[in-house]
Amino acid sequence: MSELTGAIRAALSDAAATTGAAGYFGTPLRPASGPLQGHIVTTYRGGRDLDVQETLARRHDAYVDCLRLAGLRVPGTHLRLLDDAGIQRPVIAQQAVPDDMMLTSLIRKAGPEAAIGLLDRVATDVVEFWRRVAQRPERVGLHAQIDRFGMDEDGPLFLDTFLPLISYSRDEMGQLIQRFADNGLVRGLGKVLPGRLRDMQDRWYTPAGSVSTLIDGALRLRPSDTEAIVDWAHGFAITRLEAPWRAPVQAQLARHTRAAGQGTGPWTASAGRDRPHA
Repeated sequence: MSELTGAIRAALSDAAATTGAAGYFGTPLRPASGPLQGHIVTTYRGGRDLDVQETLARRHDAYVDCLRLAGLRVPGTHLRLLDDAGIQRPVIAQQAVPDDMMLTSLIRKAGPEAAIGLLDRVATDVVEFWRRVAQRPERVGLHAQIDRFGMDEDGPLFLDTFLPLISYSRDEMGQLIQRFADNGLVRGLGKVLPGRLRDMQDRWYTPAGSVSTLIDGALRLRPSDTEAIVDWAHGFAITRLEAPWRAPVQAQLARHTRAAGQGTGPWTASAGRDRPHA
């Protein structure tokens, strides 16, 4: 047993650990003591499909490397496969970001100008990621959900490495969503309407989708600042995005503007999370 695997097993048996809200993927906990105190330890659905999980583990490591090489800072993050009587399950240990340094908390507490400044810093890193991976041969994605970012003294941190959006085809990723979703409704949907699980990932695999996801999250957090956020986003799209990336973002902003003008709020077409995770 490796040192990290032993530490993970100890963390999972820590009766004093704090369990976070279960997501569609995995259940996070914070150990109260031991070598992984100060980390988030998240377990995912296990099974006997060793080949699937071993491939996933390799691609997870590759994805973390890809994120960092493309300019996104990722805290210390490690995936291990734990075997219990032939049932194998992935577990991720990641250095925790303090709650008050999560991007959602910072944007809620900041004034309008400071909140937009935070968005601009994160959006700049997201766009740089897509520029740097443009020539990679693998299929690579980035789900820029606003609650998957934190901040430290050096800038934005990206936290979402599961599922690893690298080297999987569209069909394969749809199957992985179904395989690892804790929610039985999602797994059932995948059996009845597998195309829905394939479709939901499309936003993760385009620069415009990543930028739009970030903007949508900011508008959900600060609906009273819709006009200011949309104005910033228009300027960002014009000055910082290549033309092929710009048009879909501008179309999404136009929908938000129309919805706000009609008094229906900005979430008529985009409510809720478009990627299920913790």
